[in-house]
This record gives sequence, structure tokens and C-alpha cells, in this order.
Amino acid sequence: MTLAEHVQRYVTFRRALGHAYVEPARCLQDYAAYADAHGDRFVRSSTVLDWASTTPSPRQAQVKLRYVCDLASVLHADDERHEVPNRDALGKARSRRPSPHLLSVTEIRRIMDAALELPPVGSITPLTFHYILGLIAATGLRRSEATGLLLTDLTADGLLIRKAKFAKRRLVPLDGSVHRAMETYLRQRKRCGGPDDHLFVLSTGRPMHPVYLATVFVKLARRVGLRAGPGQPGPRLHDLRHAFAVRALESALSTERRDVARHMLTLSTYLGHANTADTYWYLEATPVLLRQVSQATERLHEGRNNNG
Repeated sequence: MTLAEHVQRYVTFRRALGHAYVEPARCLQDYAAYADAHGDRFVRSSTVLDWASTTPSPRQAQVKLRYVCDLASVLHADDERHEVPNRDALGKARSRRPSPHLLSVTEIRRIMDAALELPPVGSITPLTFHYILGLIAATGLRRSEATGLLLTDLTADGLLIRKAKFAKRRLVPLDGSVHRAMETYLRQRKRCGGPDDHLFVLSTGRPMHPVYLATVFVKLARRVGLRAGPGQPGPRLHDLRHAFAVRALESALSTERRDVARHMLTLSTYLGHANTADTYWYLEATPVLLRQVSQATERLHEGRNNNG
């Protein structure tokens, strides 16, 4: 088999596990073409490093190297002629999960109001951005989940999320106020939204791309004056999901630690996390929550000591 064929088989395998695997697949296909041009029939560490190093960004070069390392590990298990490059050959990769911006309800409202001023005036577009941002803020949906919603996904029991991560489905219950907001949007959408099956559409009659939604959100945040300090990333669309999770956790914290743990599991399911560790990150990234959990734990310990 050629390296290109190995890559195709590997990508098919990863997608069968439920991963979208879009960007990694593109990188691996690019690597296979590069390796083929250099006459490689097997993964060669030197070729991999040369290929990854052609990327101007050191960070991106490390990411590309890791993609090939994952591929090489699988191929090496079947044929030891495939070399497995050192993952840290281009520098040790560090986790760079951006610090969240804890957007307040007032700030989110300002962004939503700014969306109503988007062009074309009088079209469905401003309303679509206003309501989709409000829905994400109220439910913590991922951007791809929100933009992928169909009209039939809005049910009396909640939102049916079909395009969730790892190809999983889940039902997201909605508060009565969110249901009423969606009904208001649907009346306007019926008037000027067109026949497309998607819940959220633009003036073109077509749904928006998740990246476009994220881009417009950043512009709206800047328009209302929400910016970060020098050298710091500003608010992102994903911060709406983060703000929802933080508010949910803050409302659930009580004097008993087990209540927190139970709510973490519920929130993890609601958000569509594959692992509760992903949900616990919201505690780690939010100092106020860490303090509240610490205080709740101390009170629990004190209660046990007094009872003992």
C-alpha cells in the first residue's frame, strides 16, 4: 500500500469511531503527498520533520507532527518499517486552552441587541443571529450543534441534537422562556425565512456556517466594547457555552459535596461531554467556583467532625 492509501484507511478508521477528523485528515493527506514526492513508501522520521517544519507557525508544526505520530504508531504496529517520530522533536507541546471570558448576562444581552442591527435591514439575518446567540447562551450548545438544527428538532420536549460530537444524539430540555423566544423567531422565520429545513437561516435562505457564526460573534463583541487586554484573546463564541456551564454550577453548589458531584454528571450529559473530566474543567478554569467548592468541602468536613 502507498502512504496515501494508509492515510485513507486510517482516516476511515478514525471517523468510524465518531470523530469528524476533518483538519487532521487534510494534514495527513498533505503529508502523504509530500512523502510520496520524496520516494517514501514507509513513514520516515526525517521526512515527517521536514514536512512539518515547512509550516511557518511553530505551534502548528507541533500539531501536524502529532497527527503523523498517531498515524505512524498504528502503522508501526503492523509493519515495523514505519518509523514513529519523536512527538517532542519540534518542541514539547503545551496545553494552550484559552482562558475563558466570564460574560455576564448584561454583556450577552448587549451582544444580542447588537445583532439586531446587522444587515440586511428588515431581513431574517439580524433576527437569526439574535436568537441563535440567545439559544446558545441559554443552553450551552456547541456552534455546530446550533447551526445544524432542523425545524423538526425543536420539539415540545426540547431540542433534539443530532449533530453532536462523536456522532451522538441527545435531547436538551428548554426553559419555558426559551421555548417562547423560539416561537417568536419561528413566526418571523415563517414570514421571511424561506423553505430550507434548517431552524436558523440567513437572508439567502440558507443556514450559516459555524465558522461564520463565530466570526460575526467576535465582531459584535468588539462593537459593544468587549475586548481583552493587549496580547490577550478577546471574547469568543465558545464563551457563551462556558458562561452557561459556570452559571449552572454556581446555582447548584450547596453545603453538601455530593450535590455538586451529582450536578456535574447532569451538566456533563446536558452539554454532551463524552467525559465528565471535560465538565470539571469549568471548575478549574473559574477561580470563584474553586473557592465555592473548597468552602463547601470544608463545611462538609466540619459537619462530619462535629458528628463524630
